[in-house]
This record gives sequence, structure tokens and C-alpha cells, in this order.
Amino acid sequence: MPKIVSCKNLTLGYDRHPAVHHLSFDFQFGSLTAIAGPNGGGKSTLLKGITGSLQPLEGSLEFSNSQSVEVAYLPQLSDVDPSFPVTVIDFISMGLWNDIGSFSGISSSMEDRIYESISSLGLIGYEDRPIGTLSGGEMQRVLFARLLLQDADLVLLDEPFNSIDRQTTDFLLHLILEWHREGRTIIIALHDLEDIRSNFPETLILGREMIAHGRTEEVLTKENLSHAHELCKAFNQHADICSRITPSFF
Repeated sequence: MPKIVSCKNLTLGYDRHPAVHHLSFDFQFGSLTAIAGPNGGGKSTLLKGITGSLQPLEGSLEFSNSQSVEVAYLPQLSDVDPSFPVTVIDFISMGLWNDIGSFSGISSSMEDRIYESISSLGLIGYEDRPIGTLSGGEMQRVLFARLLLQDADLVLLDEPFNSIDRQTTDFLLHLILEWHREGRTIIIALHDLEDIRSNFPETLILGREMIAHGRTEEVLTKENLSHAHELCKAFNQHADICSRITPSFF
């Protein structure tokens, strides 16, 4: 299959301090990939690099035919400010921002899409509730409803099952697999190894660098995971900063 994202000697970080370094691999169109590894291993950093919110410190991250690739990103629940004064329906409607723009209104067809998304995630009756009143599982459904509206080719999810019950996890996992069956490329950071083994045919293991990337049954091994943990423990928080910034995100 052709590649949708290609990383070549990619280093990403914050304030020029590398968080992941020298990554070289491709994600293929239509692939379903889990990113595994310890906390601090660089899973969230890589996803932010793919969204473009982090520019490469070194190396490159390129999209194949980037003009036609729509990217949707679901952040961790902890990155969402529940005190933000917005209702559920307004928050979900933000998924249509690229269609609405700054000055256009919401058309009747857009309203239909919004309510289809609300219904699909079991959120009928929640429309006028402030997001700060929601439980973790309810808020995660709201995030998924907003993501659904974006109708993207490439979907990035950062630990979407943290702090939610198993029933909600299974419901959202079913939705993710349905998106993949529709032909979308899915990249998801996960901790639950059994969920990865049962549902994700490809796995990338990070421990500040790439440990392994390939078929899940081949790379998701105790040895690879232990190596990732060891590298994270050995990481020097006071490592030298990168001497240059290469503007190579496309």
C-alpha cells in the first residue's frame, strides 16, 4: 500500500529539547496502527508532530500528496479544559469548523450531521449541558462525536480509553474499527496490550526512539517493551538541546 505519512530521521521535542529522536518509518494508507510504550516514551509527542502542532527539530515528517489528506486528532481527556464555558452541542459543532469558517452559519444539512453524530454516540438529551458537568466517559463520547464530524482520512487518537469504564471502551473501540472499515487510516496511542493484540494488526513501540514497528504479533513482545522502558529510564532530562531547527514539515 502507498504511504500516507513518512518519517525520516525525525526528532521532535519541546524548547529544542528532544522528546523522541531519529524516527524513520512509514504509515500506510488504510492501516490500523497502535502506538505502545511507557509513559514518557513519546507517543503523544509523535501524534502532535503528525498534526503539525510540533515542528521537527531535525529530520522530516511528510504526507503523501498532503493537499488531499484530512487529519483529525483526539487529544487526551486531561488536555481538555472542563471549565471552558461551552455546551455539548457547541463543542461538538466545532468539528465542522473547516466547513463553517469564521463568518458562515450552520446550514440545515450541517445540523443534520451534528445530530447524527450526537445520536451515534448516545448523547441525545445532553445537547445543552455544559461540558464541565460531564463524567469522563460522557466527555470522551463528546470528543468522539466532534471527531466524527471532521470526516477525516487520517484519524489520530491519544489514549482514548483512559479513565473510562469497560463498557464505554468497548463502544468506542467498535466505532474506531468501523471507521477503519470505511477506509480511514487510524493511529492510536494505547496502554492496554490486550486491546492492541486483539484489534490492531500493526504496532509501533516507542521508548524515546523507535524500538520496533510492524505486525503486532511480531513486535509486541516482552523484550521490546522492556527495552522501551529501559531507554526511558536512562533518558537524560538535561540532554543537550538540538543545535538547529529544520523546517521540514509538509
